[in-house]
Amino acid sequence: MTRCRLCGSAALGSVVDLGATPPCESFLAVDQLDKPEPAYPLHLRVCTDCWLAQIPPLITPEETFSEYAYFSSFSTSWVEHARTFVADAAERVGLGPDAFVVEVASNDGYLLKHVVDRGIRCLGIEPSVNVGAAARDAGVPTLTEFLSPDTGSAVRAEHGPADLVVANNVYAHIPDVVGFTEGLRALVADDGWVSIEVQHLLTLIEENQYDTIYHEHFQYYTVASAIRALASGGLALVDVELLPTHGGSIRLWARPAEVADEPSSRVADVLAREKAAGLQELSGYTEFSARVDKVRRDLLKFLIEAAERGEKVVGYGAPGKGNTLLNHCGIRPDLLAYTVDRNPYKHGRYTPGTRIPILPPEQIAVDKPDYVLVLPWNLRDELIEQLSFVHDWGGRLVFPIPELSVVEAGVVKEVTA
Repeated sequence: MTRCRLCGSAALGSVVDLGATPPCESFLAVDQLDKPEPAYPLHLRVCTDCWLAQIPPLITPEETFSEYAYFSSFSTSWVEHARTFVADAAERVGLGPDAFVVEVASNDGYLLKHVVDRGIRCLGIEPSVNVGAAARDAGVPTLTEFLSPDTGSAVRAEHGPADLVVANNVYAHIPDVVGFTEGLRALVADDGWVSIEVQHLLTLIEENQYDTIYHEHFQYYTVASAIRALASGGLALVDVELLPTHGGSIRLWARPAEVADEPSSRVADVLAREKAAGLQELSGYTEFSARVDKVRRDLLKFLIEAAERGEKVVGYGAPGKGNTLLNHCGIRPDLLAYTVDRNPYKHGRYTPGTRIPILPPEQIAVDKPDYVLVLPWNLRDELIEQLSFVHDWGGRLVFPIPELSVVEAGVVKEVTA
């Protein structure tokens, strides 16, 4: 990468280099285990002109999302998050019976089904064929396309302008930031609203969330860089909310620049926090790489010592972030016997690069392992409750991030390794 994809600057500074890994959602079938597996550099840099953090676009969205292994509805807390958002957005934006809502990257309809339940006209735009088919089966109208300015204009011409455009957990997934933002502007009514949720670079840095760096995520936003990105397509930020999802996200409320009010005081507050954390100067990023190295050393030390004691460790979940962690740490089945996942699409497959088997969740109760390494740590509270049965045989839960901790039975005491 030689230039920033947002502003074109050549002033790119290194944040962290995670080596080379396979694409995080390229789970392997049995007949692929003896075949070559491509790996790509995973090096996060930040533009010191517009402060957009980014990785090189070494894989295309078409390679990742034409058939996708992630189905949002398998996370109970995420479905509830979507339901609450729809209820709040309907009140905020004033969505009546004649309103029209479009969600970009609508996945399996986990969010728009709540819009359908309210009797509000809606459309999902989802590039993954298999996931979009699941949404249609659930009664959510879904168009199988990637968003571009042309797609946005075509949808507007056929269905009319959208009163609300939702883009949750997709603004990081597109290498053409400007074209995607222009697509959002093409979809939204001239007096409409755009709501975007994306991981906050501030919490990524502060909480050592380096495993959320993977090839699907082409960029990582502060509010400062998001303002610049939105403006590139004719949108203006008017409000921001700080969310706990994905370890710490921002919900950006934007409107067409022509009708946007002055930004709320919350925007100024978050911008001040980002500046105080040093995220508008390169020195604010320099310690991150050393803290990443410590996460790796601590986890490997724990797994090696458990193996030497003859204790069994298995994983819970097979999220994309987990594959960044497993590959960066070099964890193989000798240290993590297998992992489990609620998504049946992944059963019988293997994690990319590390080739750890993925089994149904019921296997944990059968084997009664000593430790369960929780890879989707962002669902910590949900999974501590969901996996409480592990304590019945004296098993313990292990969370690798922000620092290694072991959760034991009883009062759920955390023991830092």
